[in-house]
Amino acid sequence: MPLGGATVSPVARAEVCASRWFEVATVTAAPLSYGSYLRVPELLDLQHPVSDPPHHDELLFILIHQVYELWFKQVLHELDASVRYLDRDDLLKVAKAFRRIHAIQHVLESQVDVLETMTPQEFNAFRSGLNPASGFQSAQFREIETRCGLRMPEEALRHLAITPPERAQLERRQHEPTLYDALKAHLARAGFAVDSHDALIATFRDIYDNAESHYALYLLLEDLIEFDERVRMWRTRHVIMVERMIGMKPGTGGSLGVSYLQSTLQRRFFPELWEVRTVLGGGTGE
Repeated sequence: MPLGGATVSPVARAEVCASRWFEVATVTAAPLSYGSYLRVPELLDLQHPVSDPPHHDELLFILIHQVYELWFKQVLHELDASVRYLDRDDLLKVAKAFRRIHAIQHVLESQVDVLETMTPQEFNAFRSGLNPASGFQSAQFREIETRCGLRMPEEALRHLAITPPERAQLERRQHEPTLYDALKAHLARAGFAVDSHDALIATFRDIYDNAESHYALYLLLEDLIEFDERVRMWRTRHVIMVERMIGMKPGTGGSLGVSYLQSTLQRRFFPELWEVRTVLGGGTGE
């Protein structure tokens, strides 16, 4: 094609077009900003009260639970990383991940204080409109439990009111190695016996009784027990908060409410890690 009396090759023509497109794109594309990076407008448009007219306190209720879900996402991110690190026998990176998880757990516990600024009268003013939604249906919290070893019974999973993508993700979690599995595999590679309940308790006792020789493992076990403990502490705060709000009423999702929540307080991710405490220091479990 002639251009200024000269013939331009297809390659040169393509380069000219690309250059002009880049110049236009550079001029028209908005620079990255705080709001565009974090999608702030979209984020602030995700709170839609169901009460009509919207009750003042329903916004707080929605925000608290949305923030819980965001933190659950980060906890899952760190747990998945911890499993990968254990698979590589990289205990320092596991420790770093759990340092962050513990900090998040502290925030999760403290959010109950904010929710408790709402009185029972204020909550009950919009609570009936939440049926049949329930915190029991949090797919991400179920993922956390499953990732740590508390897999859902198949029957319960089938009846869980979640979206198809959430169900697919949770079902995938049900069939992948857990954090506890990754710990046992790491211990086995290190030469410890983990093939039975009693063997695992003996291994944990060996690590605790000889902490100086197994200090990295000793600290890892303490990170895991703290994680498990903080989950139970959060469950306990949640149970007490629910009882403060609704007493012994049934839950909005049809559960037994406080009675059901109380039944979850004995769930433990790492049962042998709790059980070994009985025999440490020459306890009565010997």
